[in-house]
Amino acid sequence: MFARDNLVALVERTEAGYGSIGGTGIWTERGLAYLVWRDEEAYLAGKGFEQPATAEEVAAIRRFSEDLKAAL
Repeated sequence: MFARDNLVALVERTEAGYGSIGGTGIWTERGLAYLVWRDEEAYLAGKGFEQPATAEEVAAIRRFSEDLKAAL
């Protein structure tokens, strides 16, 4: 698991090091939520809840994912 600020990503661990990166989530007041898209609209979906994602949240998740890919 890798984290930065309120962002979290699970990464596969292999014998050679790190493998594929799983979904990137964000900690909200209601728990961990993942970015999902419905009809071109972004949502944060977690266990038992879903809420619209702000443009800032979408940008932060994308930046973190890109940074993690570059680092691994």
